[in-house]
Amino acid sequence: MNEVSAREAEVLEALAGHRSNAQIARALHISVRTVESHVSSLLRKYGVTDRRELADLAGSQRAPGMTGLPAGRTTFVGRSTETAAVRTALGQSRLVTLLGPGGMGKTRLAAVVASEVGAAGAFVDLVPVRDGLVTRAVATALGLTERPPQSLEQVLIEHLQQGRWLLVLDNCEHLVDEAAVLAERLLRTCPEVTILATSRERLGVPAEATVLLPPLDAAIELFTDRALAVDPAFTASTDDLAEICARLDGMPLAIELAAARIGSLGADGLQAALDDRLRLLAGGRGVDARHRSLAAVIGWSHELLDEQERLLFRRLSIYVGGFDLDAASATSPELGRGEVADLLGRLTDKSLAVRRGSRWRLLETIREFARDQLTEDELATAQNRWLHWAADTATALETRLDAPDWQQPYDEVAGDLRAALAATPDPAAPNPTARDTAAGVVVAHRLARSLGHLGFARREFRESIGHYRSAAECAPDGVAAALDLRSAADATLAISDAETGVQLLLDAADRAVADGNVRATMLALAVIAANRYPTGSLYDLSKERSQELLQQAVDSARLGDSQVSALLATAKAWEHGGRRIGADPDLAAEAVAAARRTGDPVLIAGALDALTVAAGNAGRLRDARSYAVERMRLVGPLPRHEPYAAAEIIDAFHVAPTTATAVGDLPAALAAVGAPDDPVGDHPYISLPRMIRVYALTGQFDACVEHADALWERWQGAGAPPIEWMASALSAAAMVHGLRDDGLFDVWQSRALEVARCADVEDAPWLAAPYTFARARVAVQLGDVQHAAAVVRRAFADFSERWWAPYARSAAAELAVVAGLPDASEYLAATAPEAAENNWAAACLTRATARSTGDLDALLRAADAFEHIGAEFERAYTLALHPAHASEARAELAALQVAVP
Repeated sequence: MNEVSAREAEVLEALAGHRSNAQIARALHISVRTVESHVSSLLRKYGVTDRRELADLAGSQRAPGMTGLPAGRTTFVGRSTETAAVRTALGQSRLVTLLGPGGMGKTRLAAVVASEVGAAGAFVDLVPVRDGLVTRAVATALGLTERPPQSLEQVLIEHLQQGRWLLVLDNCEHLVDEAAVLAERLLRTCPEVTILATSRERLGVPAEATVLLPPLDAAIELFTDRALAVDPAFTASTDDLAEICARLDGMPLAIELAAARIGSLGADGLQAALDDRLRLLAGGRGVDARHRSLAAVIGWSHELLDEQERLLFRRLSIYVGGFDLDAASATSPELGRGEVADLLGRLTDKSLAVRRGSRWRLLETIREFARDQLTEDELATAQNRWLHWAADTATALETRLDAPDWQQPYDEVAGDLRAALAATPDPAAPNPTARDTAAGVVVAHRLARSLGHLGFARREFRESIGHYRSAAECAPDGVAAALDLRSAADATLAISDAETGVQLLLDAADRAVADGNVRATMLALAVIAANRYPTGSLYDLSKERSQELLQQAVDSARLGDSQVSALLATAKAWEHGGRRIGADPDLAAEAVAAARRTGDPVLIAGALDALTVAAGNAGRLRDARSYAVERMRLVGPLPRHEPYAAAEIIDAFHVAPTTATAVGDLPAALAAVGAPDDPVGDHPYISLPRMIRVYALTGQFDACVEHADALWERWQGAGAPPIEWMASALSAAAMVHGLRDDGLFDVWQSRALEVARCADVEDAPWLAAPYTFARARVAVQLGDVQHAAAVVRRAFADFSERWWAPYARSAAAELAVVAGLPDASEYLAATAPEAAENNWAAACLTRATARSTGDLDALLRAADAFEHIGAEFERAYTLALHPAHASEARAELAALQVAVP
């Protein structure tokens, strides 16, 4: 069988739960068509013939679904009482915290319990996690990424509201407050989530149950098991073992470290060594009594290492998330790779390092001890080498971004990459330790830029923006800082945060005073973004201010740079478009010509968008469609992981189905909805509105209603963010409810206005046409002519937003005929220009004219036209008006639950 992809595995899991394609699409935030594609692929790969067989097969093979569960390296000894206590607590409370000092075996016990419970979920190791990143750690463990404008926490909550989950938050002690806030939020919003935490202190969340991990009752059994693994001939009296284990306070880690020495010392030698070590610590200060035995055995184990073993042991403590052989070698460049590998093996044999596959780590308690052994000079050297390793590793990962296997290596080292950058002191701070030369600044800058790129590719968008900003702060000069801020701005535009993007570009312009063309570039981009993506405060940006910025860009530019010239030309086209999201057609054509001279597909696609908008605003929808199609060809080969290209790619994928719908090319719009290469294919506020609109127009009414319900729930659950562009989708859903005459038409029209943030449609220019179209089409279906004259007049008034005008006017012209308005023929004639721009409108005009004249052949032509564009409901409705086809067509309409004419 061919390998199953991660997404196919998710679909397979959902099939095992007997979910419909629509339910799977909703849960995974992909289109129904994409689900259908995955199901077809799974059928081929598993060699089964139908969905039922696939579901049965999936159910028989379904795994518990706990990701990140650490594999047990050794046998699990004892703790039966504590295991039962944790399981009982999990049955009574949705938050259980396993408490105990370091080395008591909390992680191992939590892993055993999680594996026995067999629930879906994730085991999240918080050791390498920095402040502010607990939510990201949990989301990453579950395979989730950001879906702006939803926050990552909203994405996580939405995911965990589907089904039952167990989350294990391991090693919370350094992030107690943050872990507690997240736990409380998840428990409140996700009723079937249970959390098992391990920590040295409780989280302090209401209803938290705690299980204190006492000394191991099977300490002798554990010691014997580990000692026999070292020396199969090991023997010792029960009394001797009991005394050794008592001196070690029954702490599993201390017992394992001590047992690792049994082969060289024997029981008597081990007991004597422990006596000396414990006596040394007994009178010391600052050592918690609970940790003396562990500190003793770690310190003693450390003293028994030779000098090279100690050296590597100390240096390895710099890594917070583990290391491979290359990383270990980076700490000690004076040692050969083979020598480092040998030393690692010896540390592992002595239980001071733990090997997992091709990677090692120091258990956190041991790492803390090892780090304390570093002198101030050693720490500075270690941090400097750590920083260089991190920068080199990040750079190497960037070269793999076009390959499918880069994410796992990135996830393995991401914690250390972040930590290495965070540990780099401010260059202005006195006595910097990690970068004591100018070269260190260069390395930190390189690491920050690489992390920005990697984070963006990993869909860690907000973090990516932060890394680019950090890069600007340690950039070698103002121009480099400006370029870093431009990358940050590109990332914000890709996630529809133009407000932040414009501010970043203006900041970049201020930094770039030394280079006029760089400054001009930043100012031109700011003008373009303010006009092209006017969200939030950008709506209120004065024309005087944006014109001032454009003039500053022109004044800053030096002649001869074709890219700067193209950007200035594009900025002028947008600035002189007469309104926000408007472009001057002549200037836009000049911008496209200038962009073509650069050969840069990103600049060409951006200029073409200005031309698309100019054409659309003028009602030249087919021209707009042709420009959108060209943009799709241009962005096709562009890398999705580059912030520079991403905003243009995303916008092209957004405009393509919009223009396809605008010209009534419903097959193309439907294909764009499920496009597998769409970088925002799982974006709930972009993908769902697309689906809703095209499903309403093609007659897939059940899918339309289901997706509209999902969109409304998500929008409300996210706190009703300002996303006015999706209001037209809610009017499309209103139309479907109206066609079904189920009493929900007005409800959904009101919701459309709520999303548009307007009390009346007259105040919502971008909603006026789809809102009026819905009213007119429903009135035609129901024969409701009471307000026909007013609806028709509204449809033929000026629409500042023209994309939906052909639908509104053709439906209104048909309503004029149905209502018997005296000027119906004039409305039919007035619709002809719109029909020339839109296939749906043309078919509707043919039908309306046929109803006016009684031409039955024209009705059949209209039905054929609707069928040609995939508007199956409209085809059936048209045939229901024809005496020879009425009976069969009415049966089709009844199956769609719509009112039958």
